[in-house]
Amino acid sequence: MNVGVALNPTAPANQIDASVQLAKEAAAAGLRSAWFGQTFGADSPQLAALVGREVPELHVGTSAIPVFGRHPLLVSSQAQTAQAATHGRYHLGLALGTKLLTETGFGLPFERPVARLREFLTALRQLIETGSADFHGELLTATTPIPARVPGAESGVPVLVAAMGPQALRVSGELADGILPYLAGPRALAEHIVPAVTAAAEAAGRPAPRIVALVPGVVTDDVEAVRATFTENLAFYEQIPSYARVIGLSGGRRAGDIAVIGDEEKVAAEVQRYRDAGATEVVFSLSEITGDTDRRRTWKLLGELAR
Repeated sequence: MNVGVALNPTAPANQIDASVQLAKEAAAAGLRSAWFGQTFGADSPQLAALVGREVPELHVGTSAIPVFGRHPLLVSSQAQTAQAATHGRYHLGLALGTKLLTETGFGLPFERPVARLREFLTALRQLIETGSADFHGELLTATTPIPARVPGAESGVPVLVAAMGPQALRVSGELADGILPYLAGPRALAEHIVPAVTAAAEAAGRPAPRIVALVPGVVTDDVEAVRATFTENLAFYEQIPSYARVIGLSGGRRAGDIAVIGDEEKVAAEVQRYRDAGATEVVFSLSEITGDTDRRRTWKLLGELAR
């Protein structure tokens, strides 16, 4: 099973150095991939490129870059550069983003997000696959009067979308290589998400999509206290309609209800449930928030499951 982790160093003196060190630990534990979120801090494709070059045992990816406030030409340049730097081990994750962060941070109206995603992916695929684009949509334009290919990235870049709603899943199935659902438990995956994106890919004549399930979780003996910590850290997502919906579809009331927390036997069983629900890859997040002891214990188990 392809198992990875999201890397988010806790209070580092230098985020790049700390990320490289964590990635080395992840590789030593037997994990297959390391993923980096995108906020208003570190540039995730650049971070992935640096870590991937330092730790060649791992595939690296972004999870995920919002399409608002970005342009396909620039994201293609970032992604191809990361792909060349890692010799084919970079995976680009995109997201719709949120109304709060888009309008507050960028001053842009969060309007027609699914239409923007469709146009963004259409232009981006041209750029990644051919090194050029001639796209004129309602919401964006991408043309290349000079070449946009990065030597060393000729194999292309896998494109995944943090899609969970019906419309975003349809677009992702048609135009992306897979999805990056977060806070979507096995029930939501099996009953709603995997069938929708797979049907869209089949209708578009595309291969079966990758389902990279991002799962908050940790191996620990202090389940009750850790569950409370996860619930506090994940509460932000409960304000976002798409996440609130998928939490409910997963059988949860709070975001923390979806977290996988327990001993090795419990966590291994839950990882298998995600696999049975259609996940082709499982990526654990937030495994660092209760300290290095639980994190290392979690990564040891996940590395064993990846073998």
